[in-house]
Amino acid sequence: MSQPPRKPGGRSGDRRGPPRGDTPSPRGPFARPPAPRVKRPSTANPNAAPKPSNPLRQDGQEGERIAKLLARAGVASRREVERMIVEGRVKIGDEVVTTPAILLKNLRGVSVDGNPVKAAEATRLFAFHKPAGLITAESDPAGRPTIYTALRNALPPGSGRLMPVGRLDFNTEGLLLLTNDGEFKRQLELPATKIPRTYRARAFGLVTQAQLEELIEGIEIEGMRYGRIDANMERSAGRNQWIQMSITEGKNREIRRVLEHLGLEVSRLIRVGYGPFALDELPKGAAVEIPAKQVENFRKSLAGRPPAQPK
Repeated sequence: MSQPPRKPGGRSGDRRGPPRGDTPSPRGPFARPPAPRVKRPSTANPNAAPKPSNPLRQDGQEGERIAKLLARAGVASRREVERMIVEGRVKIGDEVVTTPAILLKNLRGVSVDGNPVKAAEATRLFAFHKPAGLITAESDPAGRPTIYTALRNALPPGSGRLMPVGRLDFNTEGLLLLTNDGEFKRQLELPATKIPRTYRARAFGLVTQAQLEELIEGIEIEGMRYGRIDANMERSAGRNQWIQMSITEGKNREIRRVLEHLGLEVSRLIRVGYGPFALDELPKGAAVEIPAKQVENFRKSLAGRPPAQPK
C-alpha cells in the first residue's frame, strides 16, 4: 500500500525552537557547601529476598518495564496497562504488581485479571476502511455501534485482539490502522515521530489556496495551538470545495476545527493515508492485513525517531 500522490503547492521544512541550554546551579559559584549526610543504620532484614517490584534499574540489571512488555504482547496500550496496574489487575505469581516500572526479562508468571499472559506474537498491522457512523472504541455507553461490530466480519480468522492506531470521529470515515502490538501503536500515535495523516475534506464555503498555504506555519484557535498543516485545494465547484490536508499531530477534531475557523462547513471527512499506508481502493467496511515486509521496512524507517515514551 503506497501513500497517495500529493498535490503541489505545500511548503516543507521543519521549524525548530532554539536548543536548550544548561541549567545553572541553584547554589551559585560561591555557595556554601552542603552539610555532610549522616548515614543511618539500615533496618532492613539482610536475609530477606529482594522484592520483585523494584522499579529502579540497578547497574547491570536487565529487562524492560512490565507496562511496555504487556503493551507489546497486545494486552492493551501502555496507558491502559498502567491503568490496569493501578487497579490491581496485574500479578506476578500471587503478588499484585504495584508499579508499571518493574523490570522483567519476560512475562513468565504474569497474569491479568487472573488470566496468564501469552508471549508476544509477531507484530501485525491491518488496514480497515471505517465507515461513518461507528465509534472507535470497544464499547459505547450510548449504545452506538463500534468499529468492532464491523470488524467481526471484516477481519480474517485468527487475527487476535487488535487495537486501533489513533481514532476517527463518529462521522469521519476512511483509513484506520489496527495492530496487536501496543508499543508499536504508541509509536505510530506520538506527534514526535511526525508521521503524516492525510485527509480529504468536502466543505462548503469560500477559501483560497493562499489561505490554505498559511496553515503551513500552524494556527491557534481559541487558545489551542495546531502545528503545521499542509493543505491544498483539489477542486471546487462554486462554494463546494474538496481539500487535501496532511497533519502530524492528530489533535481531537483538528481538521474540522481548522476548516470551520476558515469559515467552511465540513460535510464529509475521509482519512486517505497514514504514513506510507493508503486507503487506495479498499472497500468501505473491509479490512486487509498489511504485508509483514512493509511493516518491517516502516519500523526500520522509524528507528531514528524519538522512542515511544509513556506520558
